[in-house]
Amino acid sequence: MSAGIHHATRLGLTGGIGSGKSTVARMLVELGAALVDADQIARELTGAGGAAMADIARTFGADFLDATGALDRPRMREHAFAHPAARQQLEAIVHPLVGRVSEERVQAALAAGHQLVVQDIPLLIESGHWPRQLSAVLVVDCRESTQISRVVARSALTPAAVQAIMASQASRQQRRAGADIVLYNDGLSLPALQAQVRLVAQRFGL
Repeated sequence: MSAGIHHATRLGLTGGIGSGKSTVARMLVELGAALVDADQIARELTGAGGAAMADIARTFGADFLDATGALDRPRMREHAFAHPAARQQLEAIVHPLVGRVSEERVQAALAAGHQLVVQDIPLLIESGHWPRQLSAVLVVDCRESTQISRVVARSALTPAAVQAIMASQASRQQRRAGADIVLYNDGLSLPALQAQVRLVAQRFGL
């Protein structure tokens, strides 16, 4: 085994809302990858007793905590939407912590012998500091009309609300430009998607 081949890979995974990114992540885990999910870590940090909560309470006030002491997400979402500076303040608290915890979990996965560590990073293309740490970036891509219909089918969001979320994310072109691998997930059955994911996993030694 050459050291190069056996060197564990850190694969950044991203895609717009409704792209099927979470499904791809789950399939990679089933094939033996370790998953470090930035969104899940952010939820833990802003949950009751989470490491970000003292700073959030200090910065925004107790009004932004719910009865359990977790971040009141709907309230913060409204506030951040109305005050873009508030979103930056929140990100300045949460993002460095997410980065630190993510790195700890990646190192733990590598120490446990995982060949492939998938870092699910929703805003990978939008935030400049991730790609330097990654071996490669996998983008799950599909048509915008497909994104809208998938999200409307699984949530209470209207098409207009989904389009607003999409407008706040990187464009398809930007994401594809930042990708080492593009997995086009449109019109695929689950078995067909699984076959595509298996090919990606094989490229990284799984």
